Amino acid sequence: MSINQTTLELGKKRSIIREIFEYSKKRASEIGKENVFDFSLGNPSVCPPKEITDTILELLKTENSTLLHGYTSATGDLGTRTVIADSIKERFNVDISANNIYMTCGAAASLTISLKAVVNEGDEVVVFAPFFTEYRVFVNNANGKLVISTLLSDTFQIDDKDFEGKITAKTKAVIINSPNNPSGVVYTEETIKKVCAILEKKQKEYNSTIYLIADEPYRELVYGGVFVPYLMNYYDNTIVCYSYSKSLSLPGERIGYIAVSPKATDSENVYLSVCGAGRSLGYVCAPSLFQQVIKKCADCKVDVSIYKENRDILYNALTEYGYKCVKPDGAFYLFVKALEKDAYAFFERAKNHEVLVVPCDDFGVFGYVRIAYCVDKERIINSLPAFKKIIEEYNK
Repeated sequence: MSINQTTLELGKKRSIIREIFEYSKKRASEIGKENVFDFSLGNPSVCPPKEITDTILELLKTENSTLLHGYTSATGDLGTRTVIADSIKERFNVDISANNIYMTCGAAASLTISLKAVVNEGDEVVVFAPFFTEYRVFVNNANGKLVISTLLSDTFQIDDKDFEGKITAKTKAVIINSPNNPSGVVYTEETIKKVCAILEKKQKEYNSTIYLIADEPYRELVYGGVFVPYLMNYYDNTIVCYSYSKSLSLPGERIGYIAVSPKATDSENVYLSVCGAGRSLGYVCAPSLFQQVIKKCADCKVDVSIYKENRDILYNALTEYGYKCVKPDGAFYLFVKALEKDAYAFFERAKNHEVLVVPCDDFGVFGYVRIAYCVDKERIINSLPAFKKIIEEYNK
């Protein structure tokens, strides 16, 4: 066959998350949306801040359409990149400029570009399980090899001993996602310091550069003032991949950025490689209108208290019923131990009660499911009797 077999296989088999989401839409058309308890997709349920809507309307009324709908520079609008750099400088005390910022179509594009920019064929990229399923696709696309480090089973913090054992002379990058999808765990400052110390040690041992890629779409979604370390302050060879999909509830607008640490080895060329990777992948000129929106709303945030209320209702109820859950400090996912070893079998049992959760085998951890509680509160409350029936069936 003449077409690319790798992309054919990707097209044939969607991610497990998308498969369940599509099933939920089909099922909703059959029995009514209110009767399907879909917890598959991390689609924000909190409205964007009012400032976003107001800014869009203001721009549409007052700005020249060429500015709003025309091309920006390939790297992104200079004014927008300057605002983002100034925000990073103000919030995290990093001496960064617009020349370190590359505007992207969301975090997926940020990760794809960053990996393409630094990974050569055969290089290894370490991820921590559980990890976002598409990391496999992104690393493979960069012709790299995915290496999985196992976390501590009780806390889901990084196991520094296991991690150090996974670093080799071929290691080119490490991806850290905190707050984490799918667990909701925030890696502590102590954890981050250990990881960075290991990376510094291994760089010297192998006389190489290892990049720390921070995947941060959930940075602002934390509860109770939990501290999320900004990795540029702990390790020089850091690249931050950010998206406004969650922090501003704009997933469909595909707007985010890459920030290359000014302290990275040969930082200027790393940034130029990011620009070249964006060019080679066709990811130039992120959506113009939303670059202008971000210029005016970069530090706005959604109302996280709504997600916290959802978390508390769901976590308290499920643990009361007897489920074992990792209590999330961030993001909007609950990581739940399946009631049998086979998470897919548990998924099928739950599906009989119209409860749709995501088996986490593809996240690199077996025997767990992910529940996305970024849904309306009514869906959570209405689903609780079904969750109770499921565990009662297992207990029988």
